Amino acid sequence: MMNILKVASKEFFGMFIDDGALALLALLLVAIVGVLVKFAHVDALLGAALLFFGCLLILAESVARAARQRFQGK
Repeated sequence: MMNILKVASKEFFGMFIDDGALALLALLLVAIVGVLVKFAHVDALLGAALLFFGCLLILAESVARAARQRFQGK
């Protein structure tokens, strides 16, 4: 029964988020930049730039990881 629940939860999660690491890193980036802007008095424009370049880095890492997995599988 627990195995069925585990598989069902993974499938449900997979419907919305295909790459868990990508989602987790994006949420972490948003939280960190939000805290910096709110409490460390980082300028909003700098916060936006940090979000932009952080997202680019996270996406590049995700693409590189997917490429490694794909080519190692062959």
